[in-house]
Amino acid sequence: MARLRPPLSWVSLGNVLLVSSCGCLYGFRSNRKVSELVKIRPVLRDHVPVVRRFSGGGTVIVDQGTVFVTFICNKTAVAGLQPFPRDIMSWTGQLYGKVFRGFGEFHLRENDYAFDHRKFGGNAQSITKDRWVHHTSFLWDYDVKNMSYLKNPQRAPEYRQARDHSDFLCRMNEYMPSRSVFTEGITAALGEHFTVQHTELEMALSDHDDFVPSTKVLSPQDLQDIISSKEAPTVERVQGWPR
Repeated sequence: MARLRPPLSWVSLGNVLLVSSCGCLYGFRSNRKVSELVKIRPVLRDHVPVVRRFSGGGTVIVDQGTVFVTFICNKTAVAGLQPFPRDIMSWTGQLYGKVFRGFGEFHLRENDYAFDHRKFGGNAQSITKDRWVHHTSFLWDYDVKNMSYLKNPQRAPEYRQARDHSDFLCRMNEYMPSRSVFTEGITAALGEHFTVQHTELEMALSDHDDFVPSTKVLSPQDLQDIISSKEAPTVERVQGWPR
Protein backbone atom coordinates (compact mmCIF):
# COMPACT_ATOMS: atom_id res chain seq x y z
CA MET A 1 0.00 0.00 0.00
CA ALA A 2 1.41 3.39 -1.04
CA ARG A 3 0.39 6.48 0.88
CA LEU A 4 0.25 9.30 -1.65
CA ARG A 5 -0.36 13.02 -1.42
CA PRO A 6 -1.43 14.95 -4.56
CA PRO A 7 -4.40 13.49 -6.52
CA LEU A 8 -2.43 13.47 -9.77
CA SER A 9 0.31 11.42 -8.11
CA TRP A 10 -2.26 8.77 -7.22
CA VAL A 11 -3.80 8.36 -10.66
CA SER A 12 -0.40 8.66 -12.35
CA LEU A 13 0.93 5.83 -10.20
CA GLY A 14 -1.98 3.69 -11.36
CA ASN A 15 -1.13 4.54 -14.96
CA VAL A 16 2.53 3.61 -14.45
CA LEU A 17 1.96 0.27 -12.76
CA LEU A 18 -0.88 -0.77 -15.05
CA VAL A 19 0.98 -0.46 -18.35
CA SER A 20 4.56 -1.06 -17.25
CA SER A 21 5.92 -4.49 -18.01
CA CYS A 22 8.04 -4.30 -14.83
CA GLY A 23 6.33 -5.69 -12.12
CA CYS A 24 -9.62 18.71 -8.01
CA LEU A 25 -11.96 17.66 -10.73
CA TYR A 26 -11.02 14.53 -12.45
CA GLY A 27 -12.37 11.77 -14.68
CA PHE A 28 -13.59 11.51 -18.31
CA ARG A 29 -11.63 10.52 -21.40
CA SER A 30 -12.71 13.03 -24.03
CA ASN A 31 -13.37 16.74 -24.48
CA ARG A 32 -17.02 15.93 -25.12
CA LYS A 33 -17.27 14.39 -21.67
CA VAL A 34 -15.70 17.45 -20.07
CA SER A 35 -18.30 19.77 -21.55
CA GLU A 36 -21.15 17.44 -20.58
CA LEU A 37 -20.07 17.00 -16.97
CA VAL A 38 -18.24 20.18 -15.92
CA LYS A 39 -19.33 23.83 -15.87
CA ILE A 40 -16.24 25.04 -17.67
CA ARG A 41 -16.66 28.81 -17.32
CA PRO A 42 -16.90 28.75 -13.49
CA VAL A 43 -13.95 26.34 -13.41
CA LEU A 44 -11.85 28.76 -15.47
CA ARG A 45 -13.00 31.73 -13.41
CA ASP A 46 -12.05 30.09 -10.11
CA HIS A 47 -8.86 28.40 -11.40
CA VAL A 48 -10.02 24.89 -10.50
CA PRO A 49 -7.58 22.24 -11.84
CA VAL A 50 -9.18 19.68 -14.16
CA VAL A 51 -7.50 16.29 -14.55
CA ARG A 52 -8.24 13.84 -17.35
CA ARG A 53 -7.71 10.43 -15.79
CA PHE A 54 -6.35 7.66 -18.00
CA SER A 55 -9.06 5.21 -16.93
CA GLY A 56 -11.93 7.61 -17.59
CA GLY A 57 -14.92 7.15 -15.31
CA GLY A 58 -17.26 9.74 -13.87
CA THR A 59 -16.29 13.23 -12.80
CA VAL A 60 -15.63 13.97 -9.15
CA ILE A 61 -14.61 16.94 -7.04
CA VAL A 62 -11.31 16.31 -5.28
CA ASP A 63 -10.30 18.15 -2.13
CA GLN A 64 -8.80 17.39 1.27
CA GLY A 65 -11.87 15.34 2.12
CA THR A 66 -11.32 12.87 -0.73
CA VAL A 67 -9.72 9.49 -0.08
CA PHE A 68 -8.33 7.52 -3.03
CA VAL A 69 -7.96 3.75 -3.07
CA THR A 70 -6.66 1.92 -6.14
CA PHE A 71 -6.18 -1.80 -6.70
CA ILE A 72 -3.61 -2.64 -9.39
CA CYS A 73 -3.45 -6.38 -9.96
CA ASN A 74 -2.03 -8.95 -12.31
CA LYS A 75 -4.85 -10.91 -13.89
CA THR A 76 -3.84 -14.01 -11.96
CA ALA A 77 -3.46 -12.22 -8.60
CA VAL A 78 -6.91 -13.15 -7.26
CA ALA A 79 -7.72 -16.84 -7.53
CA GLY A 80 -10.87 -17.49 -9.54
CA LEU A 81 -11.45 -13.85 -10.49
CA GLN A 82 -12.19 -13.32 -14.17
CA PRO A 83 -10.67 -10.05 -15.50
CA PHE A 84 -13.95 -8.51 -16.64
CA PRO A 85 -15.55 -5.28 -15.36
CA ARG A 86 -18.54 -6.83 -13.59
CA ASP A 87 -16.45 -9.59 -12.01
CA ILE A 88 -13.90 -7.10 -10.70
CA MET A 89 -16.68 -4.83 -9.43
CA SER A 90 -18.31 -7.74 -7.62
CA TRP A 91 -15.02 -8.75 -5.98
CA THR A 92 -14.21 -5.23 -4.79
CA GLY A 93 -17.78 -4.84 -3.55
CA GLN A 94 -17.41 -7.96 -1.42
CA LEU A 95 -14.06 -6.74 -0.10
CA TYR A 96 -15.47 -3.36 0.90
CA GLY A 97 -18.46 -5.09 2.44
CA LYS A 98 -16.01 -6.44 5.02
CA VAL A 99 -14.38 -3.03 5.49
CA PHE A 100 -17.70 -1.29 6.19
CA ARG A 101 -19.33 -4.06 8.21
CA GLY A 102 -20.84 -2.52 11.33
CA PHE A 103 -20.56 1.08 10.08
CA GLY A 104 -23.67 1.45 7.96
CA GLU A 105 -25.90 -0.33 5.47
CA PHE A 106 -23.28 -0.75 2.74
CA HIS A 107 -24.34 -1.60 -0.82
CA LEU A 108 -22.76 -1.95 -4.24
CA ARG A 109 -25.39 -0.09 -6.26
CA GLU A 110 -24.81 -0.47 -9.97
CA ASN A 111 -21.20 0.81 -10.16
CA ASP A 112 -21.21 2.88 -6.98
CA TYR A 113 -20.55 2.28 -3.30
CA ALA A 114 -23.40 3.55 -1.14
CA PHE A 115 -24.69 3.63 2.38
CA ASP A 116 -28.36 2.77 1.95
CA HIS A 117 -29.31 4.79 -1.17
CA ARG A 118 -26.68 7.54 -0.88
CA LYS A 119 -23.41 7.35 -2.77
CA PHE A 120 -20.04 7.86 -1.09
CA GLY A 121 -17.69 6.08 -3.51
CA GLY A 122 -17.31 6.35 -7.29
CA ASN A 123 -15.32 3.91 -9.40
CA ALA A 124 -13.36 3.67 -12.63
CA GLN A 125 -11.68 0.62 -14.13
CA SER A 126 -9.15 -0.15 -16.83
CA ILE A 127 -8.12 -3.59 -18.07
CA THR A 128 -5.07 -4.43 -20.18
CA LYS A 129 -3.66 -7.69 -21.47
CA ASP A 130 -1.97 -8.63 -18.20
CA ARG A 131 -3.37 -6.33 -15.52
CA TRP A 132 -6.39 -4.47 -14.27
CA VAL A 133 -6.87 -1.36 -12.17
CA HIS A 134 -9.85 -0.39 -10.03
CA HIS A 135 -9.92 3.27 -8.87
CA THR A 136 -12.23 4.54 -6.16
CA SER A 137 -12.64 8.10 -4.94
CA PHE A 138 -14.25 8.06 -1.51
CA LEU A 139 -16.06 11.06 -0.06
CA TRP A 140 -14.76 11.12 3.48
CA ASP A 141 -15.97 14.72 3.53
CA TYR A 142 -16.74 17.40 0.94
CA ASP A 143 -17.58 21.07 0.60
CA VAL A 144 -21.12 21.43 -0.74
CA LYS A 145 -20.32 24.59 -2.71
CA ASN A 146 -17.71 22.71 -4.76
CA MET A 147 -20.46 20.55 -6.21
CA SER A 148 -21.68 23.60 -8.13
CA TYR A 149 -18.85 23.03 -10.63
CA LEU A 150 -20.48 19.79 -11.75
CA LYS A 151 -23.38 19.34 -14.13
CA ASN A 152 -25.94 16.64 -13.51
CA PRO A 153 -24.82 13.79 -15.81
CA GLN A 154 -26.97 12.95 -18.81
CA ARG A 155 -26.58 9.27 -17.96
CA ALA A 156 -27.08 8.54 -14.28
CA PRO A 157 -27.59 5.33 -12.30
CA GLU A 158 -31.22 4.36 -11.90
CA TYR A 159 -31.04 4.46 -8.12
CA ARG A 160 -30.15 8.19 -8.25
CA GLN A 161 -33.77 8.92 -9.23
CA ALA A 162 -32.91 12.42 -10.50
CA ARG A 163 -31.76 13.56 -7.04
CA ASP A 164 -29.38 16.51 -6.89
CA HIS A 165 -25.92 16.13 -5.36
CA SER A 166 -26.99 17.12 -1.85
CA ASP A 167 -29.64 14.38 -1.70
CA PHE A 168 -27.67 11.78 -3.64
CA LEU A 169 -24.32 11.91 -1.81
CA CYS A 170 -23.25 11.26 1.77
CA ARG A 171 -20.06 11.63 3.77
CA MET A 172 -18.14 8.65 5.10
CA ASN A 173 -17.33 10.53 8.29
CA GLU A 174 -21.01 10.34 9.16
CA TYR A 175 -20.60 6.57 9.47
CA MET A 176 -16.96 5.86 10.42
CA PRO A 177 -15.07 7.36 13.38
CA SER A 178 -11.75 8.10 11.62
CA ARG A 179 -9.78 7.65 8.41
CA SER A 180 -7.36 5.39 10.23
CA VAL A 181 -10.21 2.98 11.00
CA PHE A 182 -10.98 2.94 7.27
CA THR A 183 -7.39 2.29 6.16
CA GLU A 184 -6.91 -0.36 8.83
CA GLY A 185 -10.06 -2.07 7.59
CA ILE A 186 -8.75 -2.09 4.01
CA THR A 187 -5.42 -3.50 5.16
CA ALA A 188 -7.18 -6.28 7.06
CA ALA A 189 -9.48 -7.13 4.14
CA LEU A 190 -6.59 -7.19 1.66
CA GLY A 191 -4.63 -9.39 4.06
CA GLU A 192 -7.08 -12.19 3.33
CA HIS A 193 -5.81 -12.25 -0.27
CA PHE A 194 -2.32 -10.71 -0.26
CA THR A 195 0.72 -10.01 1.85
CA VAL A 196 0.36 -6.30 2.60
CA GLN A 197 3.39 -4.03 2.92
CA HIS A 198 3.32 -0.23 3.33
CA THR A 199 5.51 1.92 1.12
CA GLU A 200 5.95 5.55 0.04
CA LEU A 201 5.30 7.15 -3.34
CA GLU A 202 8.97 7.70 -4.09
CA MET A 203 9.72 4.02 -3.57
CA ALA A 204 6.77 2.89 -5.68
CA LEU A 205 7.88 5.07 -8.60
CA SER A 206 11.64 4.61 -8.25
CA ASP A 207 11.97 2.32 -11.29
CA HIS A 208 9.70 4.39 -13.57
CA ASP A 209 11.38 7.79 -13.82
CA ASP A 210 11.17 7.85 -17.63
CA PHE A 211 7.49 6.93 -17.85
CA VAL A 212 5.12 9.54 -19.32
CA PRO A 213 1.60 9.01 -17.91
CA SER A 214 -1.49 9.62 -20.04
CA THR A 215 -3.28 11.16 -17.07
CA LYS A 216 -3.20 14.89 -17.81
CA VAL A 217 -3.98 18.21 -16.15
CA LEU A 218 -6.02 20.21 -18.68
CA SER A 219 -4.63 23.70 -19.23
CA PRO A 220 -6.79 26.85 -19.34
CA GLN A 221 -6.24 26.85 -23.11
CA ASP A 222 -7.51 23.25 -23.31
CA LEU A 223 -10.69 24.32 -21.53
CA GLN A 224 -11.09 27.42 -23.72
CA ASP A 225 -10.75 25.21 -26.80
CA ILE A 226 -13.51 22.96 -25.48
CA ILE A 227 -15.79 25.97 -25.07
CA SER A 228 -14.95 27.12 -28.60
CA SER A 229 -15.60 23.68 -30.08
CA LYS A 230 -19.02 23.58 -28.42
CA GLU A 231 -19.98 27.06 -29.61
CA ALA A 232 -18.63 26.87 -33.18
CA PRO A 233 -21.40 24.65 -34.66
CA THR A 234 -24.03 27.12 -33.39
CA VAL A 235 -22.26 30.04 -35.08
CA GLU A 236 -22.01 28.12 -38.35
CA ARG A 237 -25.73 27.35 -38.35
CA VAL A 238 -26.66 30.97 -37.70
CA GLN A 239 -24.36 32.19 -40.48
CA GLY A 240 -25.84 29.64 -42.85
CA TRP A 241 -29.45 30.71 -42.41
CA PRO A 242 -31.17 32.08 -45.56
CA ARG A 243 -31.41 35.87 -45.76
